[in-house]
Amino acid sequence: RPRRAAVAVLRALRAAFVGDLLRIYKLSFYILYMKGKCPEDGWDESTIELFLHELAIMDSNNFLGNCGVGEREGRVASGLVARRHYRLIHGIGRSGDISAVQPKAAGSSLLNKLTNSVVLDIIKQAGVRTVTSCFVVPMATGMSLTLCFLTLRHKRPKAKYIIWPRIDQKSCFKSMITAGFEPVVIENVLEGDELRTDIEAVEAKVKTLGAENILCVHSTTSCFAPRVPDRLEELAIICANYDIPHIVNNAYGVQSSKCMHLIQQGARVGRIDAFVQSLDKNFMVPVGGAIIAGFNESFIQEISKMYPGRASASPSLDVLITLLSLGASGYKQLLKERKEMFSYLSSELKKLADIHNERLLDTPHNPISLAMSLKNLDENNDAAVTQLGSMLFTRQVSGARVVPRGSVQTVNNYTFKGFMSHANDYSCAYLNAASAIGIKKQDVDIFLKRLDKCLKASRKGKEKSANEICTSNTGTEQLEDQKVQT
Repeated sequence: RPRRAAVAVLRALRAAFVGDLLRIYKLSFYILYMKGKCPEDGWDESTIELFLHELAIMDSNNFLGNCGVGEREGRVASGLVARRHYRLIHGIGRSGDISAVQPKAAGSSLLNKLTNSVVLDIIKQAGVRTVTSCFVVPMATGMSLTLCFLTLRHKRPKAKYIIWPRIDQKSCFKSMITAGFEPVVIENVLEGDELRTDIEAVEAKVKTLGAENILCVHSTTSCFAPRVPDRLEELAIICANYDIPHIVNNAYGVQSSKCMHLIQQGARVGRIDAFVQSLDKNFMVPVGGAIIAGFNESFIQEISKMYPGRASASPSLDVLITLLSLGASGYKQLLKERKEMFSYLSSELKKLADIHNERLLDTPHNPISLAMSLKNLDENNDAAVTQLGSMLFTRQVSGARVVPRGSVQTVNNYTFKGFMSHANDYSCAYLNAASAIGIKKQDVDIFLKRLDKCLKASRKGKEKSANEICTSNTGTEQLEDQKVQT
């Protein structure tokens, strides 16, 4: 009898504990539902999984006794695939609107609404306070820009040109071609080491072509140095004065307070219709999603309605899980660390440049990317510049770009001289390195160490021997770098 009584007491306590725990979970969920904002403190994984399961049981494919007789009923052959997506199978949107609610997929629809609301909150906290609407689209930045251009086509049926201050990145250029428009390339002007927007050339081209024939101005914030963010305020004023739409490619600008400030200021003093940012570059999730945001809710809704059919919920699910896990405070901490690492990378790369008789290019308006000259390599041997890039890749350095002089590239029948350098004839070859969100001090230290060895090997003058030195030391250096990480 005492044993049975003790068991009964334990069961009662467990039930009370579980009940209290569930009430705590439900309170967190309720606050998220009601406020639609990113929680200040991140949730643990078990809380997030419970939340996702609660959403999933609202979808008809997970109802007990459900009888589906349509062509799309959320049937999944593999249990592994079902678990990978937390049984949220229906995707988001309906055939006429990616933001619309699906009656038989209440959980997936709620997931979509919550994700858009949480992401909007984060964009505001990152610096664009007056943004009114956004939505996650399951396409990368280039195709998301195309969607914006296609939406503008219905508003400006006579327009066929897009004014585009040059940035040597293929996807943003092809986004205009894919939408069926003719890019009007505005060459940048050199100010010191920086390549900046030629505002006078933009306005002159508007007058030459006629405002009614221009679909929009397509500007850029985040970019590789020595290219710096466009003069968004001046461009926004031109767009407002001539009644021309303005679309901003903000690919990895959410992580930069400077880039977000430019967008906020541009919208305040002039016109910005939409700005597009990548999910993977700003929120460290798999590639395949972007955020389209703007200051006119009706226009952003028009863009969402332009998307044909339903869409994958994976990008929305990924970014929601990530932001719930980090919380607003966790994301802000990542932004703070990124900015600190930018200063550290800048100072250390300058020291290394001095050692090798090179220099860190002076690009104070670029808050993410840095460039170091390779003038000595360029003067000694043009091929050595390209060889340096392959040597770094062999040493498992990813993301660094080595840009030689005089490279010519044809993209969709458009020929760019000096491609990758954002100018026809930049003054020197250079190497790019960026301080992006998630970078750690050990990444910077290992990169600088490997770059130093590659530069020393390259300066010996023989490409073959330099490459042999590089590849033969790779295994040893990896062990050394593992010690650094430890």
